Amino acid sequence: MRLSTIAGRLLASAAIFGLSLAKPLNAQAKRSASYVVAPKVFIIDMFPPEGDIWYGIPEFNLLEHNITVPGLSPLFPDVHCTSNGEICQLVTGESGMHPRSIRWYPPSMLGLTIKLEINAASSITALTFSPLFNFTRTYFLIAGIAGVNPEIATLGSVTFARYAVQVPNPSQLAPVALQYEFDPREIPANFSTGYIPQGSVVPSEYPQSIYGTEVFEVNDALRQLAIGFASTAALNDSAAAVAYRANYASTAAYAAGASGPSVVGCDVATSDVYFSGSILSTAFENTTKLFTNGSGVYCTTAQEDNATLEALLRGAINNLTDFGRIIVMRTASDFDRQYVGEDATFNLLYADQGGFEPAIQNIYLAGIKVVEGILGGWNTTFAAGVTATNYIGDIFGSLGGVPDFGPGSAFNDNPVTVKRSKGKRNVYLRRSSI
Repeated sequence: MRLSTIAGRLLASAAIFGLSLAKPLNAQAKRSASYVVAPKVFIIDMFPPEGDIWYGIPEFNLLEHNITVPGLSPLFPDVHCTSNGEICQLVTGESGMHPRSIRWYPPSMLGLTIKLEINAASSITALTFSPLFNFTRTYFLIAGIAGVNPEIATLGSVTFARYAVQVPNPSQLAPVALQYEFDPREIPANFSTGYIPQGSVVPSEYPQSIYGTEVFEVNDALRQLAIGFASTAALNDSAAAVAYRANYASTAAYAAGASGPSVVGCDVATSDVYFSGSILSTAFENTTKLFTNGSGVYCTTAQEDNATLEALLRGAINNLTDFGRIIVMRTASDFDRQYVGEDATFNLLYADQGGFEPAIQNIYLAGIKVVEGILGGWNTTFAAGVTATNYIGDIFGSLGGVPDFGPGSAFNDNPVTVKRSKGKRNVYLRRSSI
């Protein structure tokens, strides 16, 4: 597509987007209570194949009630709900674009999907603060595909995260995504990677300045229930995935990658860039361990989760959402690194891994079990909420409690309940390492 055409469509969409934002929210807030939807489960998908898998299913019809929400993506301006409003769904728009996912988009959409790196944060913020919904008892199911670490899981696997960790955006020209970056050809001989946490001087040193979005921790008791529900699903697979994962069988460390798909509890790394290869994947595996004080298990790579969780956390600070009711589910579409003897570029760009279609199918196959489990146990378990036995929240301790990662609470173990006039751009920490 010609750049002038893309630019024209971007400007036109921006104009429409601006008009939607200009609608007076205070007028909508005055609507009667009958207009306010209070979902029990809200599904968050990131791009059309993830969203479309929920349409036309026998269990419920998400297209019975469509609600246009100011501030959502101009490509996906509606929230879709069942007629009774118990289940709703949103497509946020991607944080970036995977080379293999371009085929799912018509040319007219590419100009708007590539490089819109804040889609998830923008859409979920608009959703959370919309007066059209009551999310105080809603369970949010983040349901998308991801890259996968063959040391932990395999193509088609369904993963549930306790931690979401923000890792760098490779190949950028500035210190981004909370780390410094040096070209690997110019790093010292004793460095294992060119990525160094911000404010630190070596890769293994904990970040000395933090922004608050580095790590989120969700309710592990709820996660375990979700894992139990999803484990009853018969997962999809493909002949191509069976053939491709067999290449990993010769390496003992990749035994999980060579096995069939399963349901796994492990953690997600968020980056705007799709990276590939053993060197980068190992570096970000180490980042996950470092940022979680050694307790995180890196297994999936995604683009949106930390942005989504930050928006939901800000809603929780304002008593609009319950951060203890969030489930982060990612299904594995492709390996984050090559097998022995394969080029990293071939693994990312050319290999027929066969994991995309099973990953999309397994969003529904596993996700529907989670949705049904919550609805089926609503009166006995879920209406009142699942009590968290672990810390939940961000690295600052914004919701109260003391994080079991990072330097400890920035708010003296108290939740953020009032507006603070003196904020900090960075929080500088003492040096430590694991």
